[in-house]
Amino acid sequence: QVRLAESGGGLVQAGGSLRLSCAASGRFSRIDTMGWYRQAPGKQRELVATVSSGGRTDYAESAKGRFSASRDNAKNTVYLQMNSLKPEDTGSYYCTANAKYDGTWSVSWGQGTQVTVSS
Repeated sequence: QVRLAESGGGLVQAGGSLRLSCAASGRFSRIDTMGWYRQAPGKQRELVATVSSGGRTDYAESAKGRFSASRDNAKNTVYLQMNSLKPEDTGSYYCTANAKYDGTWSVSWGQGTQVTVSS
């Protein structure tokens, strides 16, 4: 019941920055945790960062100190500011949202946005 639309991916040189956005739309009464995952070619999808509805953030070790997740609850949007990007950050980045609809909580995924970091 939730549609997630990511944007902001692209090609950037190592050391550069990108800001990803993900807007939630559709039918839901509440969104709890929103997050970002990524999947590099040939690897499993991994957690990058999460943001609770209250703004608490958690990060993967690889993201700490370089990435910053935030959200605008009024816009049902979550952001991921990525600085000091490395080639190993390359991958498809997916947004997730744990949302409530008709009394039931479920996790939805976006289609992903590609991030490519060149060396």
